[in-house]
Amino acid sequence: MRPMKSFLVLVAAVLLFAPRADAAPKKKYHFELTKVLIKPEVKEADGKIAQPRVEAVFKKALADHPQLVGDLEGAPDPNANPAAYRKFLTKKGVSGAYLVTVEITSASEELVPLEDKKNAQRLVVQVGIHVLGETIPGRTMGFTGDGAATVKQEVGMKVRDKDREFTWDSAAQTAIDEALKTAFAKLALPQKKQ
Repeated sequence: MRPMKSFLVLVAAVLLFAPRADAAPKKKYHFELTKVLIKPEVKEADGKIAQPRVEAVFKKALADHPQLVGDLEGAPDPNANPAAYRKFLTKKGVSGAYLVTVEITSASEELVPLEDKKNAQRLVVQVGIHVLGETIPGRTMGFTGDGAATVKQEVGMKVRDKDREFTWDSAAQTAIDEALKTAFAKLALPQKKQ
C-alpha cells in the first residue's frame, strides 16, 4: 500500500472509531435525491468525471447514514394527502422528509510533479458541493448544506484508473459528509413559528 493511501486509511479509521461526545439521540430524516447538477463554472471534463462519482457516493450516504431513513414503505401519497403523510412520518419517528438536489459547485483534477521523487507525481482532486432540500409535501425551502474537499494522492508517472477513482471518491465523500453535517445542524435548530 502506498504511504499516502495508508495515511488516508488511518485518518478514516480514526474518524470512524473516535468516541462521540454527543451521545444524545439525533433526529431522523428521509431524503430523496432528485438530481445531481453541475454548475456552469465547472469545466465540462471535470464535471463529467465528478457527476457520477458524487451521485454514487451521495446515494451510498443516503443508504448508510444513521440519521437517514430510506424506506417509507406504506406511506400515503404526500401530494394527495399531506396530513396523512405527516402523521405517517411522526408514527415512524421521522422528523421530516425532503427532496434533495445536489449541485457540484467546483471540481478539478491536477497532476503536480514531486521535486524530491523522480518517478512520482501527486494527483490533486478538489470537489465542492451545495445541497438543497425541499420539504415533502409542499416543496418549500427546508435546508441547505455546503461541503468541499481537496484530496492529494501520490501516484506513479502513469495514473492508474483505480488511483483516479479512489481520489475522486475520497474527495466526494469528504465534501458530502461536510454538507450533510451542515444540513443536519441547520435541521436541528428550533423552527421559527410563522
